[in-house]
Amino acid sequence: MSNTTHRCDNWVVVKSPSETDPHYRVLTGTSGGYLYGSSWRMNSGIVKVHEEGDSFYFYGSSGSCYQCHKDSYTVRMNMASTLTQLKELGWELLDEDTDWINMDWKIHND
Repeated sequence: MSNTTHRCDNWVVVKSPSETDPHYRVLTGTSGGYLYGSSWRMNSGIVKVHEEGDSFYFYGSSGSCYQCHKDSYTVRMNMASTLTQLKELGWELLDEDTDWINMDWKIHND
């Protein structure tokens, strides 16, 4: 179980299309610099979220945490092609106005 906190430059939340394992994930992007290129990262599946100051903290099923600035919900080049591929596989992009704190992260297929 990881206790790592990842910080990102931009982020979005996507919903899996899986009927056997439906869940939400945070997809993040980090801008690169001279030594390191831009990159993207996707968590293991959101289990809880808390708000602190200007950030939301998304916790994954693996124990990792993603610190996402409230004003950075956007798609940039560092994750655009990954998001396009996910959409082609049926993943759904959630709206930036979603109430992240009161969201039920456990999807029920009743």
